[in-house]
Amino acid sequence: MSLSASEKKRFLRALEEDIEFRYAVAGYLGLSETLKRLDSLEESMRRLWEEVKKLWEEVKSLRENQEKLWEEVKALRENQEKLWVEVKLLRENDERLWEEVRALRDVQDDLRAEVRVLREDTKKVQATVGRMSATLERLTLTVEDETRSVIRYRLKQELNVDVELTAIFVDSQEINIYGVAGDLCVIGEATVRLGRNLVEELLSKADFVKRNRPELLRKRLVKVIYADYVAPDAVEVARDNGVWLVRWDRDLTPLIIENL
Repeated sequence: MSLSASEKKRFLRALEEDIEFRYAVAGYLGLSETLKRLDSLEESMRRLWEEVKKLWEEVKSLRENQEKLWEEVKALRENQEKLWVEVKLLRENDERLWEEVRALRDVQDDLRAEVRVLREDTKKVQATVGRMSATLERLTLTVEDETRSVIRYRLKQELNVDVELTAIFVDSQEINIYGVAGDLCVIGEATVRLGRNLVEELLSKADFVKRNRPELLRKRLVKVIYADYVAPDAVEVARDNGVWLVRWDRDLTPLIIENL
């Protein structure tokens, strides 16, 4: 018996829409077990696709993480390269610093050598100055001793007065010829070379004693200078101010006694 077209359509619709009917027909046809397996397989495939989808999501996430890791690695490499550049610069600076230190040490060694030479030269200069000072002191003492001896002898000749002469300090000013006998006082200087300034200095010292230490004076005062060489202008100043200039061989100005 054949089915009409409309009956076939209703049959096929029933197979599609009515699962029990479909199973009944399949069972009738001996296919119910196969259909059940296919349904189970379909469900398994659906779950498998869901797992595959999850795996793909995880793979995608891993790839994204991997890309991030590569970015981190790239950044680390860039930082490492920068660090190496800085290390290189530090090493170069360290080498320059050591060169500077070596140069400074060389300069320091040179300075120490210079200091040693200067110390040796200073010692030599000090020794020379010491010898010169000692020599000058001996010469000065000789001149002063000679002066006191000559002036004392001449005063005894001219005035018949024996005056013991010495050096004194008056308020930090040195007068290297000073002596008193009776009412006579002697104030003077001794020098090898006499210029105008030393004559004026003696006059200034005499005035200072008159004002500040009159007890050192007496009623009569002799101002005297003993010298080996005397400048002409010094002779003129001495004569005008009553200063007795004496050389070992003769007088350059007359002996003047100032009454106080």
